[in-house]
Amino acid sequence: MTKWIFVVDDDTTNLKMAGHILSRNNMRVTALHSGRAMLDYMKANGFPDLILLDVMMPEMDGFESLRQLRVLERERGVLETPVIFLTADESAEAESNGLSLGAMDFIKKPFVPDVLLLRVRHTIELITLQRSLSNEVEKKTKENRDLFLHVVKSLASAIDAKDTYTNGHSGRVAEYAREIARRHGYTVQEQDDIYMMGLLHDVGKIGIPDDIINKPTVLSEEEYAKIKNHTVMGARILENIKEMPKLVTGARWHHERFAGGGYPDGLKGMDIPEEARIIAVADAYDAMSSHRSYRRGLPQSVVREEIEKGKGTQFDPVFADIMLTMIDEDIDYQMREK
Repeated sequence: MTKWIFVVDDDTTNLKMAGHILSRNNMRVTALHSGRAMLDYMKANGFPDLILLDVMMPEMDGFESLRQLRVLERERGVLETPVIFLTADESAEAESNGLSLGAMDFIKKPFVPDVLLLRVRHTIELITLQRSLSNEVEKKTKENRDLFLHVVKSLASAIDAKDTYTNGHSGRVAEYAREIARRHGYTVQEQDDIYMMGLLHDVGKIGIPDDIINKPTVLSEEEYAKIKNHTVMGARILENIKEMPKLVTGARWHHERFAGGGYPDGLKGMDIPEEARIIAVADAYDAMSSHRSYRRGLPQSVVREEIEKGKGTQFDPVFADIMLTMIDEDIDYQMREK
């Protein structure tokens, strides 16, 4: 594929010479006389594969042109364009300034044709290799994450299967937590992370006897203590997953209360990790809206009233308010066990 090169220099002779060398070697060349002309041209026509940029230019020098180029790239959401500076200034300060701004290389003027061509080719080859490797790493990372998510979903299903009356509880909590996080401004990656935490928040129930989890009558104090211990057991299970240490957060602290008095550590307020405060609201909502051994799912109005009542005591008010908005938008009461 033909590479597109910008040559930006206020000296017409340099523009013609560089253009002739590169064009003769099957490269598409656009010659521009200033940094401002370069930026304006990019806005209208897109970004090249590489820029040869003169340092000493009137009005806007090469350094300032590069700074503004990076701003434009961030605004347009494109990858950084590799830049090689053309300069007659051989000082260490000039080279240091250029490299600190992200320049790939320097070519001294007046340039030698063979040197110019080799530097341009090597830089393009290097960038192509770097981006190819980056794409491959990203691809493998996604494949590994997809595999991990598949395993986590299978484990969540196994957790839910222990409780006859809570089909799909972990998945729903994960979905509600992710939506609360999205509305609160979490990045897509952070939303995915809290979704994982939600899926595994009850993993400690694997160690709780089935007859306690499915008991249709009131639990004894001893049985309730065993149920409460699922938070600690879950954290112990998940702390071995070093690749995603935050999984522990949802499992251990989703039963802490915003005003204190929760378990297992009696944390309160902002001492409770934010993700756990989100999962706490999502978990309580699903517990109330789902069927249990001792009752059917509660009416939406009752669930809303309980969330409202728990603001500032059981729940972080910020995340409780987001949950209340979600409830109000759910006119047909679709957010519940089907």
